[in-house]
Amino acid sequence: MEFLLDNAEAVNHEVEELAKVLLARFGLLPRKKDGSAQMHTLLLQLYERKKEANREKKPEAAVLPVEEMALHAGIKRQTMYDYLRRWLDLQILKKTSFVSGGKVVIGYELNGTNLEGAFRKAEATLKAHMDSSFRVIEQLQNEIKKEKLRSNPTQSEENSSQ
Repeated sequence: MEFLLDNAEAVNHEVEELAKVLLARFGLLPRKKDGSAQMHTLLLQLYERKKEANREKKPEAAVLPVEEMALHAGIKRQTMYDYLRRWLDLQILKKTSFVSGGKVVIGYELNGTNLEGAFRKAEATLKAHMDSSFRVIEQLQNEIKKEKLRSNPTQSEENSSQ
């Protein structure tokens, strides 16, 4: 997993601007300077579909196949898979399948009842990553102390007798 969080701020309070800022802050915008993916339109579509699914009590309405996700983002299907990895790593989206018209449909939906719920999952993922990193820090500090004690045993005896 690789997290590239940005410190973007909204210039205005328009929906598209706020969606772009949100995605930038969570590292979900295109990383290439010439990247043309409109991930904010995909995010807004996922949210609308989730609201509709909740309202009509049809959970399958929230699911978007990768091909449709790519259309909303204005990119090719294969490129969508590259972006999808980051969304899944943060647990903002979840993979879902259901039967429709005798066929199994596989797609992705927001991993929560709304945007906040989905991004709270990302918060938990980032927090778990940070907690794990701090355990590594503690382990590193302990190993440094042990190494110093092993390399200089006379000084450690003096310190322990005081």
